[in-house]
Amino acid sequence: MKNNKIRSRKLQEENYDVAVVGGGHAAVEAALAAARAGAKTLMLTINLDHIAQMSCNPCIGGIAKGIVVREIDAMGGAMAAVADASRIQFRMLNRTKGPAVWSPREQCDKVCYQRAMKRVLEQTENLTIRQGMAMDFLVDETSSAVCGVTDQFGNKFHAKAVVMATGTFLHGKMHYGLQNFAGGRAGDPPSCEISVALKDKLKLKMGRLKTGTPPRLIKNSIDFSKMRVQESDESEEFFSCFPDDSIHPQTSNRNMPCHMTYTTAETAEFVKANLDKAPMYNGLIEGIGTRYCPSFEDKVVRFPDHERHLLYLEPEGEYTDEYYVNGISTSLPPEIQTAMLHTVPGLEHAEIARYAYAIEYDFVYPDELNRSLAIKKWKGLYHAGQINGTSGYEEAAVQGLIAGLNAARYAQGKSQIEPGRDEAYAGVLIDDLVTKEIVEPYRLFTSRAEYRLSLRQDNADFRLSEKAYNWGILPEYKYRQFKTYSDRCAELEEAFKAKHIPGGRSCWDLLKDCNGRFEAIDPAVIPLADLGYNGEDPLERRVLRQLVIRSHYEGYLRQEAIAVGHLRALESWQIPGELDYSTIPGLRNESRMKLKKVMPGTLAQASRIDGVTPAEIALLQVHIARLRKTQKDDV
Repeated sequence: MKNNKIRSRKLQEENYDVAVVGGGHAAVEAALAAARAGAKTLMLTINLDHIAQMSCNPCIGGIAKGIVVREIDAMGGAMAAVADASRIQFRMLNRTKGPAVWSPREQCDKVCYQRAMKRVLEQTENLTIRQGMAMDFLVDETSSAVCGVTDQFGNKFHAKAVVMATGTFLHGKMHYGLQNFAGGRAGDPPSCEISVALKDKLKLKMGRLKTGTPPRLIKNSIDFSKMRVQESDESEEFFSCFPDDSIHPQTSNRNMPCHMTYTTAETAEFVKANLDKAPMYNGLIEGIGTRYCPSFEDKVVRFPDHERHLLYLEPEGEYTDEYYVNGISTSLPPEIQTAMLHTVPGLEHAEIARYAYAIEYDFVYPDELNRSLAIKKWKGLYHAGQINGTSGYEEAAVQGLIAGLNAARYAQGKSQIEPGRDEAYAGVLIDDLVTKEIVEPYRLFTSRAEYRLSLRQDNADFRLSEKAYNWGILPEYKYRQFKTYSDRCAELEEAFKAKHIPGGRSCWDLLKDCNGRFEAIDPAVIPLADLGYNGEDPLERRVLRQLVIRSHYEGYLRQEAIAVGHLRALESWQIPGELDYSTIPGLRNESRMKLKKVMPGTLAQASRIDGVTPAEIALLQVHIARLRKTQKDDV
């Protein structure tokens, strides 16, 4: 008789180049970038059905964030194309301002987005996806290297590099008024053991942050007649520059409206009367919340003179009746949430499908990182997303892409990629994280970029696609599409500059009169047909949009290029890692401490550390010059 009894099994051991821990927006782009770079990659996530879940708002993009999505797309990432496939509304924000700060935003069907992204992952070569919870790190103490992770079953996943992209799951705790529950988000468990390992085994400095989400309402309980409608833009634009036939459209209704209403004085009174039940105000929450996406309790307390606050009712998808209430994130008890909402015009009879809550979680202070997003103390360990103290899907995703790329390059013995502040918002974000003291969730704004005239949403491909192709993460077919587009831009720009109208002005100068706006181009003034322009071709229209913006900023960009030159001059001054700041006379003690803590790689980075003065940068420059001369003389 056959014995079917299974003896205790041998634990599984697998070998990879890169292991990515997590399944959110940072983890997705990290895994895709590592795999595209040629690394054998593992994604280990708690729930395969929740990959790329939109845990909060049902949209991609927004102010500055939309530019970041275009950068991800220009480097071969998936966020833009998947957002396009699942979009139910498109708007270009900041249209009343200059083109440099225009930012695309797409309302998405959350389920369709998640489903499409999971399919992209499943179809990616070099990528294995596994369900499991990371519990501990495999380390080589001798070389101070992280060599993989283990899961809850005891399986060992050996890897040359590990990317941690754990979102809000590290010791996650959700707060609903005076009640709290352990969880990474509603419906998912927290990840505690790996957080303990980060602190106790790897000895990383950790803190506690907080974020939150608003209630979701049932559509037929909302009176939209009392609200203002916000329709989609009439636009042929998409997030992605690269038409991708492999990602099929997931939605059929591409113009689902949002609606706007306002809170009332009575809404604020509910908050004031119940602050003792708000975890942020009664001491139950230890974590620090985000300044730029405050809870409704924070709005009432911090802005007592505001009689009302704007709310957006956003559909969560084409195939659901749930609506997201943007602007009223709260952690008040469920019964107070209901009563509070009933004071808002249009929501007098609103029914809550999912209650709002606050969530606090562990993070690792980003001064533990260098600009490649690698942990300084441990070789082969990279962090991306909310574990670094950032907020937002887009900020997480672009960190994931850079971390995944660098993890793959580390595994392959290649140099690290560190985008500059003059190259991408990704560079601004990462430099701010590792240089400035982060004590609250970091959010990206256009105002954080010194060179925002150069870092526009319309030129992300010109800034990054050639580089991404050379790094091996932009596929050949996308690179060919970019070259076709960029070559046509150069050809048509030359034609505009060569063609003059009676009176002596070039068509290029006439294009500048349009102030960067495509719709302002008058064919009666600029003879487009004589220039070989074919307005029936979508590519031609995209080329002309690019040229009208480029012409508008031409003079300004010359001035900005001078400032960029100064920055690059400072970036060329590398600071030796072993530099002893205590030996440099003239540095204040405060500056010595900050320089030792941040360990800047260049003089440019040192100049951005809070409290370090221009005079002290000059002292550093003199000292490094002497070191260079001494080393040269020794040779």
